[in-house]
Order: sequence, then structure tokens, then C-alpha cells
Amino acid sequence: MAIGLRHNKHSAKKTASRLRRQIRVRKKINGTPDRPRLVVTKSSKHLFVQVIDDVAGKTLVSASTMEADLRGASDNKTDKAKTVGGLIADRAKAAGIEAVVFDRAGNKYHGRIAALADAARENGLGF
Repeated sequence: MAIGLRHNKHSAKKTASRLRRQIRVRKKINGTPDRPRLVVTKSSKHLFVQVIDDVAGKTLVSASTMEADLRGASDNKTDKAKTVGGLIADRAKAAGIEAVVFDRAGNKYHGRIAALADAARENGLGF
């Protein structure tokens, strides 16, 4: 029982720290029509990416690992993140978006987040 309590306290601290980082970063960056915000939301299994125009309050483009063709893939999570990064870059370019502001939502720039960002840059999205 004591182990479970320790784990819950630890995960609560990690979540609170991530939310503090998210708020701190969100104060400084903002998505405009010229450079919308590319925000990454991460769960334990999936990754969700949106390109948002904060002035209009609209999601312009989105991609995630929940899509049918990626959901059935047997790749590991990092490979799926690379695929989603390529997808979001292609969809953004098709919508006429060349440059974005990257919002990692308080997550560390490491692992899946870094793989997604690198793949988006390689496919022509500027940030």
C-alpha cells in the first residue's frame, strides 16, 4: 500500500511540474495567422498534434496516432511520432502554412517530442 501512495505522489508532482512549465511557455508564445502554434499533446500510448491560430481560436490542421492507418501499425511509439511529424508537415503545407511556433506543452524536448519535431522540420515545416 505504501508503494502505491508514493507512486501517486510522484506522478502528481510530475503532472504539476509539467503544467507549470506549460503555463510559463504559453505566456510567451502565441499562434498568429502568419505563424500558427504547433501544439503537441502526449498520452502514455498516443500523440496528438494540432496547428492552431490563437487569434481566430481555430484548429487549422491536426494529426494523431489515433488515425486508422497509424493505429494498426506495429511500429514503436517513436517511429509513430516520426510518421505523425511528417503527416502534420504535409497537411500544413497543403493548407498554405510554411512556418509555425512549436509548443511542446511542458513536455521535455526528448524522445517522441523531439522525433516529431525533427520529422516535421525534415518535411519542410519551419520553426
